[in-house]
Amino acid sequence: MSTSNSSARRVTSSSSSSASPSVNIFLFLVAFRLLNALTLRTFFQPDEFFQSLEPAWQIAFGKDQGAWLTWEWRHQLRSSLHPLLFAAIYRAADLLASSLHLSSATRAELVLAGPKTAQAIIAALGDFYTWKLASRIYGNDSRGAWTTLLVTVLNPWQWFCSTRTLSNCLETTITIVALDLWPWQWSIGESSGDNRKNEKRTAADRALLSSFRQCLLLAALACILRPTNILIWVTLASIVWFRSSWGGRIVLVREALICGSAVLTVSAVADRLFYGFWTFPPLRFLYFNIAQSLAVFYGRNDWHYYLSQGLPLLLTTALPFAIWGIYQTLTNRTFTTDRLQTETRIQLATICLVMPFALSLISHKEVRFIYPLLPALHILAAQPMVQFFAPAVYYRQSSAYTPQRLLLIFYVLANVVIAWYTSTRHASGVIDVMAYLRQQHEVHATQDITRFSSVTPGNGITAGFLMPCHSTPWRSHLVYPTVDAWALSCEPPIDFTESEKAVYRDEADQFYDDPVQFLRDNMAGGLRHLPRRPSYNSATGLSPSETQHEWPDYLIFFQQLEPTMKNLLRGSFYGECWRTFNTDWHDDWRRQGDIIVWCLDTTEQEQMA
Repeated sequence: MSTSNSSARRVTSSSSSSASPSVNIFLFLVAFRLLNALTLRTFFQPDEFFQSLEPAWQIAFGKDQGAWLTWEWRHQLRSSLHPLLFAAIYRAADLLASSLHLSSATRAELVLAGPKTAQAIIAALGDFYTWKLASRIYGNDSRGAWTTLLVTVLNPWQWFCSTRTLSNCLETTITIVALDLWPWQWSIGESSGDNRKNEKRTAADRALLSSFRQCLLLAALACILRPTNILIWVTLASIVWFRSSWGGRIVLVREALICGSAVLTVSAVADRLFYGFWTFPPLRFLYFNIAQSLAVFYGRNDWHYYLSQGLPLLLTTALPFAIWGIYQTLTNRTFTTDRLQTETRIQLATICLVMPFALSLISHKEVRFIYPLLPALHILAAQPMVQFFAPAVYYRQSSAYTPQRLLLIFYVLANVVIAWYTSTRHASGVIDVMAYLRQQHEVHATQDITRFSSVTPGNGITAGFLMPCHSTPWRSHLVYPTVDAWALSCEPPIDFTESEKAVYRDEADQFYDDPVQFLRDNMAGGLRHLPRRPSYNSATGLSPSETQHEWPDYLIFFQQLEPTMKNLLRGSFYGECWRTFNTDWHDDWRRQGDIIVWCLDTTEQEQMA
């Protein structure tokens, strides 16, 4: 392939010409996402806690500190790299609290804020590199680049999801950073880093190859976190492969093998230290979810899910513009003569079609599985938005553009309202109840905590959650290891036959099938021998059972279950001591209504009354 110094200058010019604005934009985005993270108080997916913060808690503080490791970790389906990040944050927060001699309550708040702060910075990086890639495509200080940034900041899904500790959120940031480093020039016949006749490379060639290596390292890391991310890189690599000379193909394969092997080695060593033996989680992930079809245990979706629900949830009000942007791009109606810009947009549009199509072939689907495509969709939506709204903004005196102005106002207000509702109101009670339990523990605890890693479990309150499994966070929000809590589980049917899977009912299913029978069979003492006083007021405390749940100091359940609980525990010493709003509506009938807490402490019951 031939080398073009002018195109190389196009790649590097943005960073040198706009260093100061870039710094200001990044600092703004960090502040914006910190506000986002610290005001987010709703529940989205259990994986936000159980696939990141729970194993991180165990890594940071030890196996006896109350973390809940789900079946995926016991069967080595997950890479330890993601939890290791938050484990480091937890240790740093705990050490900082110790050095400052903070109270237990303040220490708990600091530990809670640590992962949120880290994820806010990760989200800000994703926003920043979305703008950077848009600047490469549309030009520095262009309307397209600024509109991409505006769309990213105003997107309700970004406000709702980007600062959560899901692996998909880290995957999305890593993906857009890697896309910014991807050598788009190679797909239009420019140098692919292969040896030229005189065996010399220009500085631009070496810089491009260095960026490519950084891209491959990040791409490999994204694939370790989420194996489905490979769909993006296989698509892009295939385009380069078919447009490269054999020398370029050798470079592509060589660098992919070197960088991929390096990341795999680091991941393998980390997993060896975490699990205690050699294992390869991506392969285990594919085996359990495809060979054993365990993913469908958590739900099946229609083939059109990503079209009818996934993309609308990701883009909300920007959906029409993203669709139009993809259509314009693939039909070569982008009104630009810059071949590199056009080709980059075509490839972004291609991965936005390939990934949803491939994932649609799998029965279990979730919107967050296509989350890594959102930055690319924002970039593609920007130009149609400029074409539609720019006249209304720049020709303010003209009444001909009044409809566009009204639609722009609606666009902004609708996004703000959706972001506010989903991040502060819907499913907020399941987060608030954990704060309530922490406060009650602080009132009744018999010891002050100076280091979480040195706490002996026990001597605290007990709590039981009669809810569908993983309805609330766990130790990451209970914080105190001395809070002794249990909840209904939902282990999948591992190594079951197809006939056994068809009739399998997990613990939560068994409870909701017949609450009366479940409590009789699975609670220590059944429904006949209920405690009279809370464990923290009892000299003997509780004697834990390995096969049954102990009746706790606090029972937590959804309002939907309240009539059943009143009937079952009529005449017991349990009574309502706290209630909070959770949802206006819910598609799961078991999770409808407020969050209700019953307790044994008569003083707290009287305060509620």
